[in-house]
Amino acid sequence: VQLVESGGGLVQPGGSLRLSCTASGFSFDNYAIGWFRQAPGKEREGVSCISGDGREHHADSVKGRFTISSDNSKNTVYLQMNNLQPEDTAVYYCAAVTTSLLSLLDVIYDYWGQGTQVTVSS
Repeated sequence: VQLVESGGGLVQPGGSLRLSCTASGFSFDNYAIGWFRQAPGKEREGVSCISGDGREHHADSVKGRFTISSDNSKNTVYLQMNNLQPEDTAVYYCAAVTTSLLSLLDVIYDYWGQGTQVTVSS
């Protein structure tokens, strides 16, 4: 099982980025996929997650700005991030867990990617 994130980079405040999480070794159908982030000196926090049947859940801090979607044919989950702010700067990770639940509790996730850096700065 492997998860690979891509799409991070440097963006100005108010800008957008789309992160991708591509999985190999399993099918998304029976997994929940979550996006988490960790800024320097801060604890890891859950951002958004999506279930195998397409239900979504977002942290309050990103509601209305971030959307999550999946393309099961490509085994890829996307995190569209709009109106990015400096406080969104972090390493973003995707993670997977076999569950029908939606949760941003990181301890339940079994598989993790290596992360991709997102920096929001002028």
